Amino acid sequence: MTVADETALVLFSGGQDSTVCLAWALSRYSRVETIGFAYGQRHAVELSVRPAIRAKMAALDASWAERLGDDHVIPLEALGAVSETALTRDVAIEVAEDGLPTTFVPGRNLVFLTFAGALAYRRGARHLVAGMCETDYSGYPDCRDDTIKAMQLALNLGMQRRFVLHTPLMWIDKAQTFGLADELGGAPFVDLLLEETHTCYVGNRSDRHPWGYGCGTCPACRLRAEGFSKWMSNR
Repeated sequence: MTVADETALVLFSGGQDSTVCLAWALSRYSRVETIGFAYGQRHAVELSVRPAIRAKMAALDASWAERLGDDHVIPLEALGAVSETALTRDVAIEVAEDGLPTTFVPGRNLVFLTFAGALAYRRGARHLVAGMCETDYSGYPDCRDDTIKAMQLALNLGMQRRFVLHTPLMWIDKAQTFGLADELGGAPFVDLLLEETHTCYVGNRSDRHPWGYGCGTCPACRLRAEGFSKWMSNR
């Protein structure tokens, strides 16, 4: 694979999807930086696993280690303060009256991409890489491909840059995401995903399942479990 002599900025939460996106970027760009956000999330444990994931990915592949650049964590507590959701409050994880899950944080990805664009502007990164997906997801409107395309246009107009927003997982399901991880880094990278990444909405890092750590019942855990099971059965 040809590696572009360009810089990419990956929205890296510490979850499975963003970790696969980080590997995807490391396989394509000569320099890759990461950005994470502390917004008062209920599952803030995801932030604590990020350094170990980065370190272990660098240890997996010498070329990844050479290309992996700085990490940035941006405090966005104001987003949590204005959100009355199951990811920012101790409320039930369910479908609300408007048909959206209570885990939907209004404006979250729009804010994330705006701050990522501002940082990319300063760091000279043209490529923004994020793990949004609308194939098997929780129904968040800010994960849709149309939303990402609109944000790319807005960032380019508002900052007078030619950013390119990449969403490598947009049209694949969780089973295919495990398959992509296997293609990118083989069994060692898949093992890293299972052991180190965090997806569970309630922040459970105590219960270990075949697909990784989590409560096993929240929507994020169910999607991950179903995807892992499907991937294993199709191998």
